Amino acid sequence: MIQKEFCQDCRQKHNCREVFRQSGHITGPPITRKVIVAFLLPLLIFIVSLAIFDKFLSAASVELVPPLAKMQGLQTIISFLMALLITSVFVFMTRVITRRLHRIF
Repeated sequence: MIQKEFCQDCRQKHNCREVFRQSGHITGPPITRKVIVAFLLPLLIFIVSLAIFDKFLSAASVELVPPLAKMQGLQTIISFLMALLITSVFVFMTRVITRRLHRIF
């Protein structure tokens, strides 16, 4: 009932079925690789680098700087900033490489 009321005011109500049929048959290049590189890979790099820096700082602070071992919050902030830096560098390098490849091809 709501659908019929909504379609009453539509100028394209007679062409609606044809428009949806055509939009369902639109083909384009696959974007799976772009989605992985743009969204999933930076997230994965951030998580892995965060874990690595956190483990490294925990081990280094116990052996090298014992007072730093008591400041867990500072270790977390440093680990977060280092992981963010690594991820930012990765995103920047990905953009540079993509632009250069786009110029070549």
